[in-house]
Amino acid sequence: MKNLTYIDAVKEAIAEEMERDPRVYLIGEDVDIDGGVWNESMGLLERFGADRVVGTPISESAFTGLAAGSALAAGLRPVVEFMYGDFIHVAMDQVADQIAKARLMFGNQPQMPVVLRLCACGVGTREAAQHSQQLEAWFAHLPGFRVVMPSTPEDGKGLMKSAIRSDDPIVFLECRQVYYEEGPVPEGEYTIEIGKSKLLREGKDVTLLTYGYACVKAMQAAENLAGKLDVEVIDLRTLKPLDMEAILSSVAKTGHVVVAQEAPGVCSIGSEVISRITGEGFDYLDAPPVLACSKDVPIPFNEKLEDYTVLSVEDIENALIKASI
Repeated sequence: MKNLTYIDAVKEAIAEEMERDPRVYLIGEDVDIDGGVWNESMGLLERFGADRVVGTPISESAFTGLAAGSALAAGLRPVVEFMYGDFIHVAMDQVADQIAKARLMFGNQPQMPVVLRLCACGVGTREAAQHSQQLEAWFAHLPGFRVVMPSTPEDGKGLMKSAIRSDDPIVFLECRQVYYEEGPVPEGEYTIEIGKSKLLREGKDVTLLTYGYACVKAMQAAENLAGKLDVEVIDLRTLKPLDMEAILSSVAKTGHVVVAQEAPGVCSIGSEVISRITGEGFDYLDAPPVLACSKDVPIPFNEKLEDYTVLSVEDIENALIKASI
């Protein structure tokens, strides 16, 4: 194993796949300037050239449409980078009406191997309502997409490699608060299967399902309650398709479940997970599932208000206590 930051681990995945397959290229704003805004493409331009590390004008609709056409008509495999996840709004026609639907609309004959990389999702740098959203539920709602949201360098690299190799479009969301955190990454070639969760902590009293940066808060909450509750923590990693086999196996063991997410709760991933559990594993439950989430408001710029709005460790602890009664 070696230690890498999340940013460097995902960059390494992209570089390895570009080396392995000449059809893979990176496209987006500033990916060719000083290694990108987040240093997420540092060194790639020098290594692969401007034909494969394509810096674009400020027009998400244009470069997303270009990427879709290059995949559909020319067989290329673009990684489309959005500097902030929020900026994908500008390209929603290309994303929702073209990339998500093309394979079905053409009788499943063509491929659409496009990775939509949503950088810097969520909160952490006090950038207010238009730069702090988590939109994972939008894309999980759209038929045609698979949706992943890694929380560690190891998972980021392994899932990015699998995403680039997929013939279906993948939405790859990244929480900015994990970007510069270091973690162990395997030295050799590896991938992580899309659709598989990860057990972070074994327990017998309550199942805590989470993803993204909420994993860090979930683990802290589980540790804080050790001695009172034995909490099993699972990182979903893939939000569509959900790993229902692992989820239901854990719920069958504990009988109690909490879902923790940094996104608001209305029409969310957590709501979907709870719906699936109650529909497919109702007999396993000894108490109603509980959702711990952020408040249903735009993210404020004010530091104290942002902290008040967003899911906290204390919120998760309260949810675990409530669910265990």
